[in-house]
Amino acid sequence: MAHPTDVAAASVGDEAMTGADQVASARIRVAIADDQELIRSAVAVMVEAHADFELVGTASDGGELLELARAHRLDVVLMDIRMPRLDGIEATRRLLAEHPATRALILTTYDLDEYVFAAIRAGASGFLTKDASSDEIAAAIRAVHGGDAVLAPRATASLVEFVAQAATPADPTELLAALTPREREVLMQLVTGASNEQVAARLYLTGNTVKTHVRSILAKLDLADRVHVVIWAFEHGIAGARE
Repeated sequence: MAHPTDVAAASVGDEAMTGADQVASARIRVAIADDQELIRSAVAVMVEAHADFELVGTASDGGELLELARAHRLDVVLMDIRMPRLDGIEATRRLLAEHPATRALILTTYDLDEYVFAAIRAGASGFLTKDASSDEIAAAIRAVHGGDAVLAPRATASLVEFVAQAATPADPTELLAALTPREREVLMQLVTGASNEQVAARLYLTGNTVKTHVRSILAKLDLADRVHVVIWAFEHGIAGARE
């Protein structure tokens, strides 16, 4: 039996809101895309266990997920990679092209492989393994909804290795011209996978100042999050220029 919030049955009104609707609208609106019903159901239970989330619906492939996104506002999508009809990589690309404010988190069996990497390059804000706990899933949803990325340090190293293999040397002067000197320093720290707290300690800044610089860097370079800062820097040979 499909989960009651499967795309075919999803029915969440997005028009005029009552007081109760307004309270619900403050919750993070989540959708799940996975071709395995057992996974969809298990993850749905985890999502619904948290009061600050609203499970909008589930989908069995990327095509159904896009239909769901067109019918309802989604904040975060938990996206499987290997699905029939339309896989998670192409679904992520199309989803973010149509709904740039939505964030995609990849659901994967493996820590990092070429498919996960391709999904991140398509715009995903990180990934979770399918054996993640309810608390880990909840923390990841909140993180990407808040504008952060979800990527473990060892995965960052693997991601850098993937990108560095295809990196094209570039003149960093022109590419970094839009950034202030301090923003460039922060950027180079982000490339190492440093957290905001680590950047603050290394550059003797406050946490709020680092957050301000990160937001400015993302805006100026037109990047979604910290993971894509890493990709951008290595693709353009920026990371190697910091030595």
